[in-house]
Amino acid sequence: MIPFSLMWGGFALFWEYSVLQDGAPLFALLWGIPFVLIGLHMLVGRFFTDARIRKNTFYGLTDERIVIISGWFKKRVTSINLRTLDEVSLSEHSDGSGTIVFGNAPLASASMSGLSLPGANQPQTPRFEFIKDARTVYEQIRAAQKDAAQSTGD
Repeated sequence: MIPFSLMWGGFALFWEYSVLQDGAPLFALLWGIPFVLIGLHMLVGRFFTDARIRKNTFYGLTDERIVIISGWFKKRVTSINLRTLDEVSLSEHSDGSGTIVFGNAPLASASMSGLSLPGANQPQTPRFEFIKDARTVYEQIRAAQKDAAQSTGD
């Protein structure tokens, strides 16, 4: 995403500079402004957007479900039944933090390539992202999943 955002932003700024230098019509100047703003968002703003979304994301584990509450403009609640959950995977960093993915993650998605924009409703495999002590949480989820399966006689 970084090379693309540099090319986009660089071209948009070059366009605006050229329009100002050449004394082009007002329409040409106004035409480039949205492209400059998009370029700025891709270069810098997406990190602030991501931080804001993460600040408003909450994870929960009950004896029956995994719950993820997220969203910036409107809340989205994802609830996953532990009894029907087939795959749980852990990606752990050296400091013990990590990400737990519920279900099969697609090999390539727009969010993995960094092309996600605020408000873009891209399907993503539910996950607990960047959590502290990820292995302990992972083990709690596996234990709760085992208990949920035993309570139904599976």
